[in-house]
Amino acid sequence: MKTKYLFTLALASSLAFAGCEDLDTMPSGGTVTSGQKEEVAESLPERAEAGVTAIFAQFSVYAPNYTTFGDVLRHNDLGYPTVMMLTDANGQDVVMEDNGYNWAGSSMDFSDRIYTSYEAQMVWNDMYQIIFNANNVIATISADTDEAQAQYFLAQGLAGRAFSYLTLAQLYQFNYKGHESALCVPIITNENSNDAVLNGAPRATVEAVYQQINNDLTKAIELLEKSGVQKSRRYINLGTAYGLRARMNLAMHNYAEAAADATKAIQATDAVPAALDKVGRPAFWSLNEANWMWGIEIAETDDVVSSGIINWISHNGTFNYGYCWYSGGHQINKKLYKTIPDSDARKAWWSNEKGDNPALTPAYQKFLKDYKYVPLTSCKFSPYGGYSDANLGSDNNANDVILMRVEEMYLIKAEGEAMATGNTAALENFIRTYRDPEYKVPATDIQEEILRQRRIEFWGEGLIWFDFMRLNKGIDRRGAGYPNETMIFNIPAGDNLLLWRIPEAEIQANPALDEDDNNPVAPTPSPVEDID
Repeated sequence: MKTKYLFTLALASSLAFAGCEDLDTMPSGGTVTSGQKEEVAESLPERAEAGVTAIFAQFSVYAPNYTTFGDVLRHNDLGYPTVMMLTDANGQDVVMEDNGYNWAGSSMDFSDRIYTSYEAQMVWNDMYQIIFNANNVIATISADTDEAQAQYFLAQGLAGRAFSYLTLAQLYQFNYKGHESALCVPIITNENSNDAVLNGAPRATVEAVYQQINNDLTKAIELLEKSGVQKSRRYINLGTAYGLRARMNLAMHNYAEAAADATKAIQATDAVPAALDKVGRPAFWSLNEANWMWGIEIAETDDVVSSGIINWISHNGTFNYGYCWYSGGHQINKKLYKTIPDSDARKAWWSNEKGDNPALTPAYQKFLKDYKYVPLTSCKFSPYGGYSDANLGSDNNANDVILMRVEEMYLIKAEGEAMATGNTAALENFIRTYRDPEYKVPATDIQEEILRQRRIEFWGEGLIWFDFMRLNKGIDRRGAGYPNETMIFNIPAGDNLLLWRIPEAEIQANPALDEDDNNPVAPTPSPVEDID
């Protein structure tokens, strides 16, 4: 069977993890029992730990699709941050010029929806590789283990798999509510992977994929509570697992449950929101920042760093060496910026309408001018080492990459409570305490207001596309400040263009899929007239 992508990834992952001895199969061909699995996990903890490490190492990889692309190096091919960057470029809030230096043109004009595009393959391959690495860990540990370390390792596999399926579900199909029976993505687990290699795997329904996500996260939470083990924020600790389930429930419009999970996440994590007097300065570079719950840990010796430019901060950082120096950087949507009052500390995350930022040191202000950054340019992300004149212009791009911070939990809690009960106190308390002391909840659609707050809070962090999808929004770039007329679109909600397409290579390799099973081909969007 010519399983070139998804299914050979499954096979390759199993072989790479297990080496010459498959942990599910005895040398004689018999099957390993649950007790034997637990014995292996306990007697060879380094093997289970290596498997867990492989899951999270997959989040940041230098050119993971290089061989798949026929030895073609793509400078936006770097693991999960690729998904973050592509979805931000698909949206309407991270404004940039298409000038050949930012590797975002295909996502800005939605040609990434062509199922032979590099981007279509990167998203699919990267997310399923995480799933396969997670399956390898899950397959080696008995589900009813009572050993704390094994429970923790198993939870990492389950939660890592759930994260990937939650990401895929929101890229390949519309929001859960009303689309439960729509086709989503193939479900590959440790239990059906062998059959999938032989027979392929069809697209499961949205409902089935979310059921898998919920089962995995609920079991992971149970295991983490039992084990009591907490490790680096590189891994999924109890608060993060609750946070992932809060995201899932929010996507499903289970608002009371989302609020409850977000509350538990806040209680379980040691992360605290960034203080009001610390917000208006560049940050977001280290797992050790007080408000981070989960992130991708980057070492100075990693290939993405030694490459100089094939890393997340190269594409997103204003004050460090990288593509932003040459592409003009990233700006905030003008219409969104105008909604931010001067009393909101987050307004300093961007230069003002004159291109200045008085909140920065003179050296940083001069840097904005010297590199000719235009007004409303991002000042949000610190260079490596933190916000100081000594680090300005650093070419050491070893910044960690944020995946979840505690402020998200406060806003999920606020949205969940507001939608379930009409209570808006959580939103007002959070914004007044941590962002804008003069804030009052406006007498408008509360969900729209919370979306506005999320668009400001998580700008540039690869989250907002998923909000637009779960709330069934379109993409309207009119008046946002896009410098290229060819990138100004008004794409309505529910347009098939908003869905990613399964790569052609996967359709050809998977016996359970054919062309008719893919998401529909959508016409290339036509630019529209801009507005002020």
